[in-house]
Amino acid sequence: MANKGTVIVTGGSQGIGAAIVHAFLDRAYSVVATSRKITQAGLSPSPNLALVDGDISHAATAQKVVGTAVQKFGSVDTLVNNAGIFMAKPFPEYTIEDFRALVSTNLEGYLHITQFAVKQMLAQKSGGSVVAITSSMVENPIGGLAVSIPMITKGGLEAITRSLASEYSKEHIRFNAVAPGVVDTPLHKNNPKDFLKTLSPMGTISTAAEVASAVVYLTESRQITGEVLHVDGGAHNGKW
Repeated sequence: MANKGTVIVTGGSQGIGAAIVHAFLDRAYSVVATSRKITQAGLSPSPNLALVDGDISHAATAQKVVGTAVQKFGSVDTLVNNAGIFMAKPFPEYTIEDFRALVSTNLEGYLHITQFAVKQMLAQKSGGSVVAITSSMVENPIGGLAVSIPMITKGGLEAITRSLASEYSKEHIRFNAVAPGVVDTPLHKNNPKDFLKTLSPMGTISTAAEVASAVVYLTESRQITGEVLHVDGGAHNGKW
């Protein structure tokens, strides 16, 4: 099968990120995956997979990741901004340190790597795709889940997705987002499954592979840009 291009995946060591890495490798893409300790994450070595350790909130990490993609595989065709941190607590209990940690990873992490990737895509003159991972709770908060400050960052990602989709439509660089609800990942390992199932009208918990397939869909759909695709069992539709 012919190689379909080069994909960068941030936060690729576990959960949704690891599922995205595997989904693209299975479809004959080359992948550059990054996280703080991704070389220790147990991903199987492959000629089509490059691993870069580093903190995505640092511009130097982002530059190294994009440089690795170009050096090893010759291009940057797709970027999946999956790296993110999340916490839940009542609004008055969030500290400024919490806020800065969320902004650092979720927003600065997006900013640096996306700037370097877009510059490379513009130089290639062959378009490209950027997909962010946000949250269904941006549009539909759930009573009892106090995540106001993380949603500042996730909502910001949806806003910049729409802005950049417009800014780079003539260059055919497409910007979309996948907004998961509850996903069966290590993030929820201590949460009771029966409770998690109440957080969607379908009463289901998404798998990481189901989120990854939505990312692949947006990547390969040449006419979709500025879209937020919800993978949440219908939670974004509101009360149930």
